[in-house]
Amino acid sequence: MKNNKYEIDMCNGSIMDKLISFSLPLMLSSILQLMFNAVDIVVVGRFSGSQALAAVGSTTALINIFTNLFIGISLGANVLAARYYAAESDKEMSEAVHTAIALALVSGIIMAFVGVGTSRAALELMATPADVIDQSAVYMRIYFIGMPFFMLYNYGAAILRAVGDTKRPLIFLAAAGMVNVVLDLLLVIVIPLGVAGVAVGTVASQMISCILILRCLYKTEGSYQLRFSKLKIKAVYLKRIFQVGIPAGIQSTVINFSNALLQSSVNSFGSTAMAGYTAANNILGFLYVAVNAVTQACMSFTSQNYSVGKTKRMDRVLADCMILSSGAAVLLGVGAYVFGSQILRIYTADADVIQCGLEILSITTVPYFLCGIMDLIPGALRGMGHSAVPMVLSVIGTVGTRILWIYGFFPQNRSLHFLFISYPASWIITILMQAVCFYFVRKHCRRQLTGKE
Repeated sequence: MKNNKYEIDMCNGSIMDKLISFSLPLMLSSILQLMFNAVDIVVVGRFSGSQALAAVGSTTALINIFTNLFIGISLGANVLAARYYAAESDKEMSEAVHTAIALALVSGIIMAFVGVGTSRAALELMATPADVIDQSAVYMRIYFIGMPFFMLYNYGAAILRAVGDTKRPLIFLAAAGMVNVVLDLLLVIVIPLGVAGVAVGTVASQMISCILILRCLYKTEGSYQLRFSKLKIKAVYLKRIFQVGIPAGIQSTVINFSNALLQSSVNSFGSTAMAGYTAANNILGFLYVAVNAVTQACMSFTSQNYSVGKTKRMDRVLADCMILSSGAAVLLGVGAYVFGSQILRIYTADADVIQCGLEILSITTVPYFLCGIMDLIPGALRGMGHSAVPMVLSVIGTVGTRILWIYGFFPQNRSLHFLFISYPASWIITILMQAVCFYFVRKHCRRQLTGKE
């Protein structure tokens, strides 16, 4: 099955070392990407002021709402490609790859037009303060121009993850990120364009990573080789991608909608709290990508083993992923809690902004391993082809809890610390529901694969 040094045989041999081999480059890729995004925030915060910092931060939840539906659909491409690769169905693999890349291109173009056209109206709906809304709108419009590059990279990376290749996307991100840093410094410090400068740097880096990953797919000799002349959306593969991807995308989009509501609550404290939230949220982003890398591994490993009927190996994959995800989250979460003040000083020298950031970190960092467990169970279920029910439960558990918290409890206890208690509360409730779902789906899948009644 394994054709080159970048691919991983997920269906045979030991599991933990392969999970680490898969997860670590993906984790480093995501952390590297966040570090480059952090450079955007640090540069604009240090050299353009706290209002510019708040302007960039206030766009995060909105951008995620716009993008996460289509990014979620890329998970469907990952699951489908992993199944075809494990089953050595070369023709189906090739057609699925070309359908996925064509879908990425079309969706990226649509997102660019929608994002550019609706950015300011969406910011107004979120009650973005008047002193930052103009800069926020500029940042979002430029950012969305790069959506075709962003989507093509993410779908291309999903295909590579399906065959176990997480190393080359790391290399591509490193190259693109260095360009991003150089352009940030040039377009904010040397040529003082402020938030527009960091947005241009982001789009340029996305274009480079897109070109590199498409070149990688074009040059490969495997069944996932890309030929632009073959780009075509085939209904049969699109349907299979959507079966897994759309529920995952809806889940991510709706959860980010709840984060946008939470952003609106933060906005009510003013631009200082917004800047503190921006910095704290960026730190939480490092924790999220660490656990999400393990979730991606769980989904790919489960999908490949499901396709060849190895149910016991699927169970061991989930158990090892639980250990790996929780360990990484506890290590990083405790570190962020203990050194929160020092880390926040990297983003800003404003003492009030740092205090707001510490309020948020104090309640969200140590229990972050719960978020990892909450994501792992749906990841395993998607690997088995079941995406709709986990989506519904995640929406009820996560979004429902946060909406209840924001509108039911927060008005009587207005503080950032109390507002963000909604995070661990929603994680615990969602885990309980997802665990029950997993028990029944797992039982059903075992019967399907073994023929037992």
